[in-house]
Amino acid sequence: MQFGRFRLGMRTTKTALAVFLCILFFHVSNRGLPMIAALSAVFSLRQDLTTTVSFGRSRIIGNTLGGLLGIFYFFVKNYFHNDFLVELFLLPLLVIVVIVVSDGIDNNSGIISAISTLLLISLSIPQGESSLYAIQRVLDTFIGTFIAIGINFFLRPPEIEKKEELAEDLVELKKREERLREDLAKVEEQIKKQNNHLDQ
Repeated sequence: MQFGRFRLGMRTTKTALAVFLCILFFHVSNRGLPMIAALSAVFSLRQDLTTTVSFGRSRIIGNTLGGLLGIFYFFVKNYFHNDFLVELFLLPLLVIVVIVVSDGIDNNSGIISAISTLLLISLSIPQGESSLYAIQRVLDTFIGTFIAIGINFFLRPPEIEKKEELAEDLVELKKREERLREDLAKVEEQIKKQNNHLDQ
């Protein structure tokens, strides 16, 4: 559906539906705030089932890593009686661990989800809560991811919509390719300058 320059596509509708279902599920099951699940659903939802499942797998690995480190952070912070220095130094260190481990297991597409899970859990747990609260927040990320996969399983876009979304993706990829070429040209220029400087 097109409104001048603005387009309401299937992916937009599915994203809104994912948020709706997260809010509804949390209300009916009395799980508390649906923020983490809704964000997970939005991050996981892609244009089709195959991409969503592939990205969902990557996100589940990221969620697990971020969640485990979030629970580790929770225990360390409790051990040190919620000392601010633990937050100040341990969280950035855990972000490094997430990136290094994700890269090491070839899950680069899950790095952002792992870091967001780690930070959402670590920074949203109120003082005095039990470890069960932290574990429940990790489960929230899985709920959101599975809702996104379910939506793409049941609401598959028509062929025309798929072609439009693929065309959008191609345009975005071309923009990224152009930016990469510009960055590469700058790097090559820097290398030439350094080589000239060394030759002198």
